[in-house]
Amino acid sequence: MLIHLVFIALSFWALQALRIDKALKPNRVMQARVLLILLSIAIGSSVANFFLSYSTWSQQLPLLW
Repeated sequence: MLIHLVFIALSFWALQALRIDKALKPNRVMQARVLLILLSIAIGSSVANFFLSYSTWSQQLPLLW
């Protein structure tokens, strides 16, 4: 769970470099923030799942031989 939170925070930090508010309608600041949070959760959890799966696969690799 900690890995998920770390990657969600990291993706939130990285997404702040984008100007998402320029792509949305004017005066929709709250929706832009919610979109940024939801994108952070989606990207962060996907990356965390990848790293957790990679860790599991690398631990099972010696069992192949």
